[in-house]
Formats: sequence, structure tokens, C-alpha cells
Amino acid sequence: MLSAKSLFQEILDNDESFRLFCSIAASGEAQGGWENGRIAALVPESERELAPKVARHGADEDKHGRIFNALLKKRGLEPVEVPHETDYTMLLEKHGIGLAHEQLKRDQPLTVQDIVTYLAHSRVTEQRASEQMELLRKHFADQPDIGRAVRMISSDEDNHLAYCHEELLRFARAGHGRAIQRILRESALAEIRIYRDVSLAVMDHMGGILGWPRAKAALLAAGIHALYVYERLGGWHRMVSLKMPDRRNALGGPATSAPEFA
Repeated sequence: MLSAKSLFQEILDNDESFRLFCSIAASGEAQGGWENGRIAALVPESERELAPKVARHGADEDKHGRIFNALLKKRGLEPVEVPHETDYTMLLEKHGIGLAHEQLKRDQPLTVQDIVTYLAHSRVTEQRASEQMELLRKHFADQPDIGRAVRMISSDEDNHLAYCHEELLRFARAGHGRAIQRILRESALAEIRIYRDVSLAVMDHMGGILGWPRAKAALLAAGIHALYVYERLGGWHRMVSLKMPDRRNALGGPATSAPEFA
């Protein structure tokens, strides 16, 4: 029977599909680390207390990239070049989700509105990341190596999501509520479309590596399209709601170190 667990297990068991999976993940995390690091350096003076949390977010993303690369190394594998159409984080930036790299490369301080935009974009993408890692944790938390990695990354993603909720609520109380809701809605509708396209591209590449029959590939594509229809009809609302999280000040401390995979 085709299930999320059996699908992921098939990808993890094959060296070439595992190599592509970890390479895509490591590349995205590294980009997120760079973006957050630059934002932390450019936070406006009025929001300097936020800078350590943004830096912690970036440090976590860098750590995740190192974890995926370490998993590759443990199996004697090298990263592969990430196909353009599977590069989720790059495509998000290209479609205006996240602050533009051109802006972040300059040494000009960001505005408060820039920070609000960054947090709203992050709230949407961290929802996706948290859900994906929760799915992996559900099925693979007890496996050696991959289980340790999944548990750590999943906890971090939950922290990132909590941080976005808490900070956006703070900015909403400061008078940015309408802007936040507008950006959240625009970002969520764009993200679900990009996620669909990237998922189709990733499954196409995985199917080529693993030799999936046409019927199996068609069934997986139909599932991805069905998820998009669900999200477009209303599922996206889960990405734009705001509530005070149980984890308060989730990024208020130092980043934890990556586990060793000897």
C-alpha cells in the first residue's frame, strides 16, 4: 500500500534518492541561514532586541544544513547539484516571499515594515516546515541517525513557528495588524502554489531515480494536486492565523549544537 511512510522509506533506502533528498534539504537550510543572518545584521535600531532571535533562527537553519550534509557523509555520499525546479527556498525568493537577496546584500538598515514582512513570510513557511518535520518525526523518530536528526530539526521548526506567532502578535498590537494579515494571505496563496510545483518536480526526479511505474507516478501527482486543491479552497487559512504560542520566547537562548554522526 502506498503511504507517506512507505514513500519516504523508499527514498531513504536508496543512496541516490537519499542523496537528492538531503542535498535539497541542506541547500534550502543554508539559504535560510544566510537570509536570517543578514536580516539580524540589518535590523533597525528600534528593533535591536529582536536581532539575537533572528540570528538564532539563522544559526538553527545553518545547523540543519550541516545535519543533512553529515547524514550524507555518514553514508559515504557527496551532495548533488539541486535542480532549479526543486529549489523551494530559491523559488520562494523569486516570487517575493522573503526579503529580496539584492536588498539583503546591501549594508542599508531594514525598516520596521521590512521586519514585519520578514516575520509574516516566515510564519507561512515555518508552518510548512513544522508540518513536514512532524510527519517525518511520526514515522522515523526511532530510527538511528535519521531519527536523531528529525527530532532535533522538528523541535527547532516548532520553535521558529512559535517565535513568528509571538513577534507578529507584538507588531499587531503596535498597529501593524492590517499589513500583517494582507502579507500573510498573499504569502500563503503563493506558497501553496510553489509547494505544489516543487513537490511535483521532486517526485518526478525521485521517480526517475527509483524507476517508479507510470501508474505510481500518476497516483502521487494526483495526490499532490489534491492537496493543492484542499489548500486553495481553505486549507491555507491555517497558515495565516495568529495565536500566542505555548512556547514563549522560543528563540531567546543560544542555538543547540548539531548531533554527531560518527
